Amino acid sequence: MDTAIFSTFSIAFSLFLLMDPIGNIPLYLVILKHTHPSRQRKIIFREALIALVIIILFAFLGNGLMSILHISHETIYISGGIVLFLLAVQMVFPGKGGLQESLMTSHEEPLIFPLAVPLLAGPSALAAVMIFARQSSPIMDLIIAILLAWAASTLILLASPWIAKIFGERGLKALERLMGLILILISLQMFLEGVTIYLET
Repeated sequence: MDTAIFSTFSIAFSLFLLMDPIGNIPLYLVILKHTHPSRQRKIIFREALIALVIIILFAFLGNGLMSILHISHETIYISGGIVLFLLAVQMVFPGKGGLQESLMTSHEEPLIFPLAVPLLAGPSALAAVMIFARQSSPIMDLIIAILLAWAASTLILLASPWIAKIFGERGLKALERLMGLILILISLQMFLEGVTIYLET
């Protein structure tokens, strides 16, 4: 029982890192800067709910889709590890431009993109959910882990204006890089597990 609980919290922590709510705070603030604070909270919660539904759908249907496409277990591990590693490197060494630059000039209220997808329910989080779905038995353990990670991420994003004031821009960057370093370790472990499975078959 203790092992099951530890595994659930371990998966939840990994998913929390992949959702990267702390790293997403500046983007959320930029996207919603022209929106009234009370409306901001409603938008954040709505987009978080959409992301939750998408992630849970991938937990149940992702592996079935992979089977239809004849994508093997080890392929998901290896490709997932590579995607996570690339994401982690971007967290440790963030660049400018791209999505953030384009959103700076947008005044439209977001719907699904980009707050729900890809900022919360990104490709790395969805790939990880499919991998964890194969590992977790019963599936309810994974659902609980998803809900824990989602709840923590949503609370952080709802509190993003206050968190940004407390830590400041440099503090947020430091936290994101620390999370990126942890995620690098997780991605390498995932990659090595995939290689091990491949060599054993």
